[in-house]
Amino acid sequence: MRVSIASDHAGFEGKQMIAEHLRQRGVEVIDRGPDSDDRVDYPDFAVLVARDVAEGAAERGVLVCGTGIGMAIAANKVAGVRAANVIDPEFAQLCRDHNDANVITLSGRFVSDDDNRAIVDAFLDTPFGGGRHAGRVQKIGALDR
Repeated sequence: MRVSIASDHAGFEGKQMIAEHLRQRGVEVIDRGPDSDDRVDYPDFAVLVARDVAEGAAERGVLVCGTGIGMAIAANKVAGVRAANVIDPEFAQLCRDHNDANVITLSGRFVSDDDNRAIVDAFLDTPFGGGRHAGRVQKIGALDR
C-alpha cells in the first residue's frame, strides 16, 4: 500500500511520527511536507495529498494539523476525496466501513501519539463494507460532478 502524508506546522511532529509508523508497517510513504515546523498554510499541503489519492498515486492519505478540521475541509474540495477528521480508532473503522473514506485527518494537538497510531492502523486495516453503504458512497461521488 502507498500512503500520501502531509501536515502543517502544528501537525509536523505528528506527521513525522505517523510516517515512521507507516514505514515500520511496510507501507510506502509519499511525504508531501512540510520539511520543518516553520509556519505554513494547511490548504497548500492538504491539496497535495488529496490529489495523490484522487489521481491514484496513493491508495490512502493522512493529514495532520492542530485539530484535523481545516485539513479535512480543504481535502474534501478535491473531487474523489472522502476525507474524515478522526479522533479515535472506532471513528477510523466506521469512516472506512460505512463511508469508504480514503483520507483521514488527525489532530496533532488534542490526540495522543498512541491514539493517532491506533487510528491510522484502524484506517488502514478496515475494508469498505459495501452493501447498504455502497449506494450512499455513490451518491457522495455524484456530488463531485
